[in-house]
Formats: sequence, structure tokens, C-alpha cells
Amino acid sequence: MGRLTFSLNLTLDGCIDHQEGIADDETHAFFTHLMDEHGALLWGRVTYEMMEGYWPAVARGDVQAPPAVHEWAVKLDAKPKYVVSSTRTRFSWAQSRHLGATDLCTKVRALKDATRGGVLLGSGKLAAALDALDLIDEYRLLIHPRISGHGPTLYEGGLPDTRRLELITATPLRNGAIAVHYRRARG
Repeated sequence: MGRLTFSLNLTLDGCIDHQEGIADDETHAFFTHLMDEHGALLWGRVTYEMMEGYWPAVARGDVQAPPAVHEWAVKLDAKPKYVVSSTRTRFSWAQSRHLGATDLCTKVRALKDATRGGVLLGSGKLAAALDALDLIDEYRLLIHPRISGHGPTLYEGGLPDTRRLELITATPLRNGAIAVHYRRARG
């Protein structure tokens, strides 16, 4: 079976608001490396729409960006992107495909199995839903040295039971963030 890796920015208090993280060359390099390791991306509609509103323009060069940010955008543009949505079925951004919200467990398992290198999941609400279905295999989180004091927060809706994880690596970045890699402890 293929691998589903959940990756996201979050603050020490669990906030996953995309504006709360440190967006610098180092964090973009971290996510570019993760994207390179995986065969496809999986997002919910809200995350997809946030991304499609900015990154294709950076990839085309319509928006000025530092080299690390531009590299991220170009690779993101070329990567297969699967979008879980019950309200939207058409996606114009290159390499974007609809993954309907019904029978999500079967569809995500099939996507994992069919994707060489595994699938990189980058949506908080979708991660909670897929974790409740016991589909996430690894967690590659970038924990930022900030306490936001507001939401949205990771897993704010809860899970059916506690997830035990095995630490693979914990790497401090120069900007103060810590990149952690956990694997689900099975059995």
C-alpha cells in the first residue's frame, strides 16, 4: 500500500492559519523537498482555491519572487494535484484533478496505491477527516516559534482515539522553526 503523508505549518498552540507561519527561503526549501519526495498532492477545496489564487502566477513569472519561492511555485505547478470537493468538479490549474468527497476512504486508498512516492496531504480539515478514517501514515510538520492565540487549530474537531506516533527526525531550522517527521505507530 502507498503512503499518505500529512504536512502543514503550525504554531506552538496548534494554529494552522497560513498567515501565522514564517515564509522564507528555508521554509520554502523544506516544502519543496517534501514535494519532490512525493508523487502527488492532495488538498481540500478551500486549500486548493487559496493556492490556485497565487502560485500559478508566481510559476509563470507574473509575480516577482525570490529564487526558492519561484522554484517551489514551478514544481507545484507541475505536480499532480488531487482536490477533494463535493461542490466543485472543474479545476483549471495545471495537473489538477477532482476527487469526489463520497466514498473517500476507497478513493484515497486507491490514490495512495497508484501514486509512486506517495501522496502529500496539505489541508487541515481534510487531514482530520482522513485521520479519522485511519489513512494517514506519516506526519511532516513544520512547527513555528509562535503562539498565535487564535484558530483554526489542528484537529479542533477531535479524533475517535489517540494516535501514537514514532519520532523519525526533529530538525531545527535557522529561523527557529522545527521540522518534525513522525510515523504512525501501528499495532
